[in-house]
Amino acid sequence: MEHLPRYLLYPADVFVERNPYIVSTVLGSCVSVCLYSPAMQMGAINHYILPHWNGNDLATMKYGNLSIIRILEGLLSFGCDHDDLQAKVLGGAEVLTGAPTRFHIGRRNVRIAMDILAEFDIPVVFSNVGGAEGRKISFNTKTGEVECRFIKQRTQ
Repeated sequence: MEHLPRYLLYPADVFVERNPYIVSTVLGSCVSVCLYSPAMQMGAINHYILPHWNGNDLATMKYGNLSIIRILEGLLSFGCDHDDLQAKVLGGAEVLTGAPTRFHIGRRNVRIAMDILAEFDIPVVFSNVGGAEGRKISFNTKTGEVECRFIKQRTQ
């Protein structure tokens, strides 16, 4: 990846910036959507924890249905053309074992991304989702390139 400023994206956060960056994050059952405009050479990324805000808690970026819209609106506000946007979706692993896996948080996080992107007619040009291992990703907001490495679980 190019020599650009780096930014570490934490869970429940979004990154939308005019200037190019390399944005990195670590995903387990969480999902990141990388939106990119080839014409503007500009991208945005989120890192959400849960799929859907139901209106009961605080409306934060930890919810996919809110954070995907936020990065979309951010790129449009910078002059990106909706018809030029493309998406990459990563994460959504089922990293927890035992009773909590019945909730399938990873799978539900991926589903909300795919549903919202389809609703807004944004093509998913790449996805690396599911499985049982977490991922470390780096997104170049200038080129749209994503590097993805799996994180092996430690056995004790």
